[in-house]
Amino acid sequence: MIRRREFLVGAGAAALSGPAVVRAQQPTVIKMGALKLIHSIAPYFYDRFTPAGYKVEVIPFESPTEGKNAVVTKSVDFGMFGIAAAILGAAAGEPIVVIASACNRGMAVIAAKDSPIASIKDLAGKRVAIWPGSTQEVFILERLRMEGMSIKDITPVRVSFSEMHIALARGDVDAYVGAEPGPGVSLSTGIGKLVEYPYGTAMGSLNMIFGAHRDTLTERPEIVKVILGIHRKASDFGMKNPEEMAAMTVAKLGQKKESVAAAVPNVELTWRFGPTETKQARTYAEHMLELKQIKQLPDFATFFDTRFVDEIAKQA
Repeated sequence: MIRRREFLVGAGAAALSGPAVVRAQQPTVIKMGALKLIHSIAPYFYDRFTPAGYKVEVIPFESPTEGKNAVVTKSVDFGMFGIAAAILGAAAGEPIVVIASACNRGMAVIAAKDSPIASIKDLAGKRVAIWPGSTQEVFILERLRMEGMSIKDITPVRVSFSEMHIALARGDVDAYVGAEPGPGVSLSTGIGKLVEYPYGTAMGSLNMIFGAHRDTLTERPEIVKVILGIHRKASDFGMKNPEEMAAMTVAKLGQKKESVAAAVPNVELTWRFGPTETKQARTYAEHMLELKQIKQLPDFATFFDTRFVDEIAKQA
């Protein structure tokens, strides 16, 4: 009986200790939200630069708002989405924080190739596809204002970025304010023509940011450092290897090689978020307030937290 007891006790101890050992060997999973756009292609390179003990799971989203909401609800740990979505959330009191940059440029105003539209002014009276709440929306509204126009001078049509090229090809809209690789698709197929890249405003080419929940910065600072270190290396790799960025976009987004090749030169993968980007983002928020897209400005003191990326910049 004594031996049997010893055997049972020993077996029980092994059963209890076994799972603990297995758990210790499991990597820490970081959930990263990314839009279904070339702007968010950097996360698909993360596995090349992820240190031992960690695993990044990329979760795709269709719209900037969906991506931002996933961060706010902690469905993902971090996310890439337009600065407009981030400002909308922060202005409404949501605990969203901009901790780095993700992508500049990547926008374009495209019109049907045979249409008479050749400038922003020519959009007057036309059906223009715009995704509400997006960065592109703020840029086109500012460009319209600069031309002495407003949203009332055009017929805005709600279309998601991934459907804009198709809507133009069908003739459902006369033009669109899109996000790559959509414009690249329209240009490479001959369906559309470039009206302009709308970077001539005080907002520059600011587009997508890297966001986190405020709790994450306080409760999991080490994870923040790890993911931003990965993000920097992946973004730099993509910019130094445009052919690899194009190939990854084709593989993950299902676009044709020719279309993506036309889009890559209009995309800048980034990670630094310094004084210039902060100023542009503030200007962006002020435009949104003037346009009554937000009722108040975000608390910039808590909306921007660049200490982690600043530290990484010193080491770069």
